Amino acid sequence: MAYILVVDDEKNIVKGIKFSLEQDGMKVDVAYDGEEALQLATQNAYDLIILDVMLPKMDGTEVCQQIREHSAVPVVMVTAKGDDMDKIMGLEYGADDYITKPFNILELKARIKAILRRAIKPAPAPKTNTLTVRNISIDTQSRRVTVLGQEISLTAKEYDLLEFLVKNSGRVYTRESLLAQLWGTENTGGDVRTVDVHVRRLREKIEESPSDPKYICTKWGVGYYFR
Repeated sequence: MAYILVVDDEKNIVKGIKFSLEQDGMKVDVAYDGEEALQLATQNAYDLIILDVMLPKMDGTEVCQQIREHSAVPVVMVTAKGDDMDKIMGLEYGADDYITKPFNILELKARIKAILRRAIKPAPAPKTNTLTVRNISIDTQSRRVTVLGQEISLTAKEYDLLEFLVKNSGRVYTRESLLAQLWGTENTGGDVRTVDVHVRRLREKIEESPSDPKYICTKWGVGYYFR
């Protein structure tokens, strides 16, 4: 049973999301402002947080940033329709995905379930659960990543992206195909800038020189690949 936190100052929206998710067997907590959301996120082990950008007391991007200081819980930001800056800022501060208002509850649930399948599904027992590439080591069971022996903190989507590229080393993927593979956005009109932001954040964490990457490389005019 997934444990979800829904944060929005519009009570009717919160009520509708909560009811719909509970109908699918999920446990749902709610918050109506940023301070309450941050307090609940600190106190509880949520599987996913739905977080509106525009909140009283503390906005959603700041809440997301502070959550990222202690947790890699998947975060779906809710932004105003057409507000590109809110989308980019949400991703910059550690959100895994975003959805714009007004949204279809079925689309929201599809995104939630896609993220949960990747983030909390039981890992199969492989012959080895460690992927090692030069200075990077990935434990696919615990989802822990170390660089030069030091563990680094990745969000759920950053980890998914890294593991996917490593397992498919040398193969070039377009941003659209990465959206489809990792965000499940074949039919939801996902923004390819989501991929760009996650690649840049990942480079900042694993590359010695993010501006001259040795691991996650760009095939100009095509997409990204792991070398």
